Amino acid sequence: MQHRKGNERLRQGNLATLLRALHYDGPQSRAALTRRTGLNRSTIATLVAELAELGLVTERLPAASVGVGRPSPIVAVAARPVALVVNPDVDAIVVSVVGLGGVLHRRVRRTCDAAPTPDGAIEVIAAVLDELRDELQERFRVVGMGAAVPGLVDSDAGTVILAPNLEWQQCEFGAMLEARFGLPAVIANEAQLGAVAEHRFGAGRGTEQMLYVSGSDAGIGGGAFVDGRELRGMRGFSAEFGHIVVDRDGEPCFCGQRGCLERVVRRRRLLAALGATSLDDEELATALRAHHEPAVTAEVTAQIDWLADGISMLISAFAPGRVVLGGFLATLAELHDDRLRARVAERSFGELSAQLGVVAGALGSQAVLVGAAERVFEALSDPLRGVAAIPAPAAPPAPPARS
Repeated sequence: MQHRKGNERLRQGNLATLLRALHYDGPQSRAALTRRTGLNRSTIATLVAELAELGLVTERLPAASVGVGRPSPIVAVAARPVALVVNPDVDAIVVSVVGLGGVLHRRVRRTCDAAPTPDGAIEVIAAVLDELRDELQERFRVVGMGAAVPGLVDSDAGTVILAPNLEWQQCEFGAMLEARFGLPAVIANEAQLGAVAEHRFGAGRGTEQMLYVSGSDAGIGGGAFVDGRELRGMRGFSAEFGHIVVDRDGEPCFCGQRGCLERVVRRRRLLAALGATSLDDEELATALRAHHEPAVTAEVTAQIDWLADGISMLISAFAPGRVVLGGFLATLAELHDDRLRARVAERSFGELSAQLGVVAGALGSQAVLVGAAERVFEALSDPLRGVAAIPAPAAPPAPPARS
């Protein structure tokens, strides 16, 4: 019996290794997977067949073969298993469909006149999913929901402890999603999810010591990877980088301090300088590149300097090899990269910052969405065995009628 259990654990481990290799590194031949894993060809063939039967991978012959003999089939993750991802923010709610391999299949953004309540957010999500229902049922196999929330989130409990800009407090948003849509749901802080995506698929890929600092309408957050492992902190509350104090004479912050980084580096100030009310990150970047008014230039310059001061403090604490910037912070860095780098070098411990790379995220606004999907797939891991347990098709049920 013990021997049988050991063999089963080994099989599950091999399945996990194979699926993750395809999930993170894209399509590969059976021959490449054999070399990568050290498993023999017959074992790889058996594992691939099992994953294909579960609907997790597909196989095809290469477009062109080189050499003598039968070409090795190309194995790739299947397109059908997906996570539904929601991202409620101050001015908009985004609903997305994200597949294995970090593929964003669909993204729908609904603007809001005011910060949505939890119930209001659920109604917007339900309306979007109702519009997507036919597509979900025909093309995909939904395995769960992930929510990226700008605030303090207890992921284990599925609770938003405090999202001050949304005015959510002690909100059991995970349970609300599950009750309304009948799917398992995981929630986490949006910036931490962006860090996960950039580390696995984006600008932080292959970096053992990485910091991610991201800005949105809700403030500034981030994530940290130490020795290649995500630092989540107590109850998942790590990397609240927006609450580093950079201006002790600055304005009060809801956290109880004064002059926090997110009080001086603010997306809303950039919008106000531009005379705009609601822009997504790509639209904001375009607007800032096109405008050269003194007021806009002054605001951008001031925010870059404050951002550099915050990054300098983080360098002393973490000694990262790379700092990846997300959200509107990536746009600031792009506009004045030289100024940012020069001030970071000036304000940092030189031995720690000499080899540091400060780069814009590669995934843009997709980062938090891909990261939230990763949480869904993690919760179903070993290897994403819950995916196979979901009967196909598993699109969310029609929302119940409200009296």
